[in-house]
Amino acid sequence: MATHLLEPIMIRNMRLNNRLAMPPMATGKALPDGHVSPEMLAYYKEKSAGGYIGLVIIEHGYASPEGKASERQLSVADDSAIAGLRKLAGIIHGQGSKAVMQINHAGSATSKDIIGTVPVAPSVVSNPVKNSVPRELTKEEIGGIVGAFASAAGRVREAGYDGVEIHSIYCYLLNQFFSPITNKRNDEYGGDVKNRVRIHLEIIKAVRETVGQDYPVFLRLSATDGREGGTTIEDCMVAAKALEDAGIDVLDVAGGFCGFSIPGASEQGYFAPLTEDLKQVVSIPVILTGGIKDAEIADRLLREGKADLIGVGRTIMSDSLWAKKAVETLQSR
Repeated sequence: MATHLLEPIMIRNMRLNNRLAMPPMATGKALPDGHVSPEMLAYYKEKSAGGYIGLVIIEHGYASPEGKASERQLSVADDSAIAGLRKLAGIIHGQGSKAVMQINHAGSATSKDIIGTVPVAPSVVSNPVKNSVPRELTKEEIGGIVGAFASAAGRVREAGYDGVEIHSIYCYLLNQFFSPITNKRNDEYGGDVKNRVRIHLEIIKAVRETVGQDYPVFLRLSATDGREGGTTIEDCMVAAKALEDAGIDVLDVAGGFCGFSIPGASEQGYFAPLTEDLKQVVSIPVILTGGIKDAEIADRLLREGKADLIGVGRTIMSDSLWAKKAVETLQSR
């Protein structure tokens, strides 16, 4: 039987040796100024050892200082970060894997203690994770954030990464715009789904203008909020098509308004119903994550057409040899 997980895939001009991805997971290992630390280099070298993971997506880096989510978070906010980021990309490339970096803005999912000022958000709605009350962004400030994402993406490319991923999950800023729970605006950035992803579309356009047409651009989208009054899969299907039309190359799917979950779901690949629905409306590759621990199950999910790549996060975080064992298991079939 063919092993789908071990098949290569092309994403624009990037060739992945297999369909296994390590999704972005915050480590808190950056230096206090957000630069790459020796500890972080060692961590990613260990996780990518042997090149068994086709794609390593680096944890979220803040695109601007007021978008910093936590202490010792990675920074992509100014050019001084590029040298360290280049070393990190080189570590992963040296193992034989491709490297994509995720860029983010925390919005209200931070605190004054972290950023030194009042957090911002689409609307004055208390953040359900931080319980902080933000101030509402002006249209001019939204434009500044769009520019910050574009500049951060340019730094990612300059640092030698194979692609960039835009972060829109877990009640961070872009998810705050997408979700009607936190977006109560009555201008062109609020209301229906297409208005709530307007900032996403503006960021994609600005990022494309910065990195060029040949550079892979991913977007990680929270497909459902999983709570009353939040986004639904129907919302996400509308958004996903708009994001593809705007120029996204890969849709990286998660779910859950405040964290990585679907209430009551425990099976491996528990976001599969969401990715399966989204694949009906987009033609770009879709990444499926969600509690995957077994190589055979990862392979089956691909064989059944649930997704195009499989993200294995917490399992790899706890067992650095998992990818090696998974690949060897499938090769021996």
